[in-house]
Amino acid sequence: MKSVNGWLEGVRCVPSPNVNQRPEGEVSAVVLHSISLPPGQFGGDDIERLFTNRLDGEAHPYFATIAGLQVSAHLLIRRDGECVQFAPFEARAWHAGRSRWFDGHRWRRELNDFSIGIELEGDEASAYSDAQYQCLAKVLHALFLSYPEITPQRVTSHARVASLRKTDPGPAFDWAYLRQCLACPELEQ
Repeated sequence: MKSVNGWLEGVRCVPSPNVNQRPEGEVSAVVLHSISLPPGQFGGDDIERLFTNRLDGEAHPYFATIAGLQVSAHLLIRRDGECVQFAPFEARAWHAGRSRWFDGHRWRRELNDFSIGIELEGDEASAYSDAQYQCLAKVLHALFLSYPEITPQRVTSHARVASLRKTDPGPAFDWAYLRQCLACPELEQ
């Protein structure tokens, strides 16, 4: 897997209107999220509909509470490992909201300005699939190659950058297993 002009080769693209220009053009971190729509249910196209402003607020009671949101992520990794891209990496996707993070040198705010948002189809309580970890590791290797400022230490969670508001990807996300996957040389290609 590799990134060409901000898009991953071989993944399905569903462009979102919920993006804009990065103020400094910096791409130097990754924020991991989880999402399921309706909550706790996997599959279907509701996540794609949310990120493209086409979610039907009447299709499910929960949707009425979020149908007007304008949000996006750069990528979605589904339970079966399929990767869907909504925005080029050079664009600012609207995924982290009010956020703050110590990057090892200084406190940073507004992570959307410089981070790539990756949503994992999940609900924070259910184990993520092996296919998701394998795909995520391949994506991260591609990002490490294309954006040298992104390192394994600059991969964080929504919970860490917006701890008063968010808990995703949650306790079900296995950070140790992700590190193991990243260490597999065959995924670096």
